[in-house]
Amino acid sequence: MLGDAGLMKELKVRLMERMLGAELTAHLGYEAGAVPPAEQSNRRNGVAAKRVKGSDGEVPLLVPRDRDGSFEPELVKKGQTRIDGVDDKIIGLYAAGLSVRDIQAHLEELYGLRVSPDLISRVTDAMLGEVREWQHRALDRMYPIVIFDALRVKIRDADSRMVKNKAVYIALGVTREGEREVLGLWIADNEGAKFWLSVMNELRNRGVQDILIAVVDGLKGFPEAITAAFPETMVQTCIVHLIRHSMNFCSWKDRKAVAADLRPIYEAPTAEEAARQLEVFEEKWAGKYPSIAPAWRRAWAEVTPFYAFSAAIRKIIYTTNAVESLNRVLRKTLKTKGSFPTEEAATKLIFLAIRNFEKGGRAVREWVAARNQLAIMFAGRFDA
Repeated sequence: MLGDAGLMKELKVRLMERMLGAELTAHLGYEAGAVPPAEQSNRRNGVAAKRVKGSDGEVPLLVPRDRDGSFEPELVKKGQTRIDGVDDKIIGLYAAGLSVRDIQAHLEELYGLRVSPDLISRVTDAMLGEVREWQHRALDRMYPIVIFDALRVKIRDADSRMVKNKAVYIALGVTREGEREVLGLWIADNEGAKFWLSVMNELRNRGVQDILIAVVDGLKGFPEAITAAFPETMVQTCIVHLIRHSMNFCSWKDRKAVAADLRPIYEAPTAEEAARQLEVFEEKWAGKYPSIAPAWRRAWAEVTPFYAFSAAIRKIIYTTNAVESLNRVLRKTLKTKGSFPTEEAATKLIFLAIRNFEKGGRAVREWVAARNQLAIMFAGRFDA
């Protein structure tokens, strides 16, 4: 019944052939075996044998033909060699981070399908059109919160042929309805404020007119790049990035103690109390780690907006948790890749990982309370 030469496979093939025959009947206007209309010159012209790959392996199929070659079947199109979502299987395996050779071996082992590496590359390359459409789609007029971040990916340089660490820029927005939406991804040689300004301008060109709060990772010149394109945006430095930066100055044995003493700073109810707690921290640790407190003071202008927000909003912007969860998905996908041959290859895989990330749930927790606060704080802009 279910084997390679079983009844179910045979029935499936015969059903497909019947469906193709029905398509030709609809095209010609008369049933098989019936007398064709006298005024119609086009007639049935036998069948053509072809082999197609599906989840049951490779199967032979007889496709009916007409004399003038005008019949274009929909079930199995001309030139089509794969059915039953084989392309989706390839794309799904590619999105999981499998290499072309791994996909080839996986399909042969599980489905008995022998596909060439070139076929797999062509199937995944077909995603580039969808990527370009996604990258240039129109965006909302206003985003209450947008989180900006970058991660490093090894990509072979087209000119030097050397593998380089390139920056993949990601903008993750929170919509008025409280849903996370990746606004776009960009690849550049380095993470810099000049490039971020070009990203801001692209967002404006795609329809974004206002961002209420922008959460950034402390890159020098980044706040200026944002306010140059969105003058009214409130720029907030990611607290977790500051904590991680502080930990870089600590020995391993002191990290827990330093992290515990930093907590009163970012949990303070007001900016004044946070400044006092920073002084307390500096008195205790300045002798051993003199670089930590100055690092916080240099970023203080982008830290202090945090203390004006309610607890509901702080939970969202306290950290780049939303983008960090996205980064975890990306790193899990990318870790199996030593490097990418081209930027396009990296873009394909990252886009598929983003698509899977968004399928997993886009709603921001406890958004209603944060939304009400934002509507009051940014009256006139939130509902504009």
